[in-house]
Amino acid sequence: MIKDLLYEQVARIGKAVSSPKRLELLELLAQGEKTVETLASELSADIKLTSAHLKVLKEARLVTFRREGKYIIYQLAGSDVAGLWVSLRQVAEEHLLELKMALGQMVADPAKLSAVGREVLLEQARRGEVFVIDVRPPTEYETAHLPFARSMPVAEIEQRLAELPSDVEIVAYCRGPFCLLSDEAVALLAAKGYRVRKILDGVSEWLAAGLPVEQGKS
Repeated sequence: MIKDLLYEQVARIGKAVSSPKRLELLELLAQGEKTVETLASELSADIKLTSAHLKVLKEARLVTFRREGKYIIYQLAGSDVAGLWVSLRQVAEEHLLELKMALGQMVADPAKLSAVGREVLLEQARRGEVFVIDVRPPTEYETAHLPFARSMPVAEIEQRLAELPSDVEIVAYCRGPFCLLSDEAVALLAAKGYRVRKILDGVSEWLAAGLPVEQGKS
């Protein structure tokens, strides 16, 4: 009976992450704390459904919340929860052909993917050989971002082209492999004549690999 109870407790986590929308919530919250309204908007779901999903995650102790005036603000219960999301996704990518095919369709132009490893990219950014841009919302950038990255949300890129170098390659990233914001940035900048690629990593992947991240504004 004790052994069954142990497995049952671990299974609570499995049940909590058995919903695609709840997995997406974990990915969003891995970028930083967010209000229920913001999460609902990102999910393209109504607040009632979003709150129901958050309740399941809260009951599994994967997220916590606090109240600030009329707003309820959620965050991950720990950095290990972001690591759980990365591990789940990586296992799925390794073993599910359907996921591999779907990811292949997302990356319509493999030539737009950066071919260098994380450590090499970090060193290139340090030396100014590439210009890394974080195309997520500013609040997510301030919570954590890749070293040497400049905050440049997709919606602001066209108005901030003067800030981008024309003599080095630009590397864009967003929330991880499932995020399409970097694809938008690559398409926009390529159309303007910039040399630009994207990486599939986000902050969670960077941390899971044991690499440093930074906090604060650009």
